[in-house]
Amino acid sequence: MHIVSFNVPWPADYGGVIDVYYRIKALWASGVKIHLHCYTYGRGKAEELERICEEVCYYERATGMKSQLSRKPYIVRSRQSEALIERLKQDDYPILLEGLHNGYVLERLNGSGRRIMVRAHNVEHEYYQELAQAEKSAWKRWFFNMESRKLRRYEPVLKEATAVLAISEKDASHFKEIGCKDVRVVPPSHGHSQVTSLLGRGEYVLYHGNLSVPENEAAALYLLKEVFNDSPYRLTIAGRNPSEMLRREVEKNTNVTLVANPDDDTMHKLLQNAHVNLLVTGQATGVKLKLMNALYEGRHCLVNSNMVAGTGLERACTVANTAEELREALDRLVRLEFDEVERNRRIDVLKTSDIQKELEKIIM
Repeated sequence: MHIVSFNVPWPADYGGVIDVYYRIKALWASGVKIHLHCYTYGRGKAEELERICEEVCYYERATGMKSQLSRKPYIVRSRQSEALIERLKQDDYPILLEGLHNGYVLERLNGSGRRIMVRAHNVEHEYYQELAQAEKSAWKRWFFNMESRKLRRYEPVLKEATAVLAISEKDASHFKEIGCKDVRVVPPSHGHSQVTSLLGRGEYVLYHGNLSVPENEAAALYLLKEVFNDSPYRLTIAGRNPSEMLRREVEKNTNVTLVANPDDDTMHKLLQNAHVNLLVTGQATGVKLKLMNALYEGRHCLVNSNMVAGTGLERACTVANTAEELREALDRLVRLEFDEVERNRRIDVLKTSDIQKELEKIIM
């Protein structure tokens, strides 16, 4: 089968590409021969992908002003490749498009009789609206709002897909409402096969995420200013590319540590040694891969409602929403050992996702 990715999915070091990479790996392990097509921006060719794919083709994004001023969403217009279309026409293998980003393929191959599925990582126009609300730059806020409006208008192209693979029940309901004829819930691929959470007590509270994303930076700042101001507990914030502004705010708090750009081994140790993995978000979109990492590798998980909306994962977490509720929940959890009962409850919740059944939703 062909898989068209919005980015080069290696290294698998942030939410979207983690989902893509581990889905490719699982399909490959089940015997599917993958012809991978990916757009490059900020990432080069990856030998790891050659190992698990029949072929890997790379395409450049058209990131100039012409794409930004198009009536189509920028994430779509910048990924219009005639070379990709011609390659896809050379056979009749089924196609999996990773994201609405690759909707141009649906436009061009509409009516061809090809089996074309779309993996919907988010309801994209909602995601961009939330990005706008979290953004401080006036220009970027305008751009995200404009992109959100364009995505809302463009989204009905998904009705041309053979199937839409939604990441959560909540997102699936939306795609059914707009008229998509076959909507299947496929939870995110993440590479975890078993819960490795350590029993007992950890040493600190951990918040982690890609800190260059406005949503995640806003969440970290909220925790600093509203939850951990004058807190007796130690907070560690870890993630990619923290801004100077976030660094300065961290320095104001003697009980807060910032770990910038941790590698995989460091991130694994941070997750396992934390007593509470604290994750909040302003966006009730998709399923956060960082939550899956915390559930499989960490001890107690304290989240807000948006983090688990439509996922069913709230049964494995403590849910609190206001700053006061989060502080009260922390008071309870720091005194509570992570024991066998808690770990078994988590295993019961997470084992409802059977990777083989999820693959069948794609292959069948």
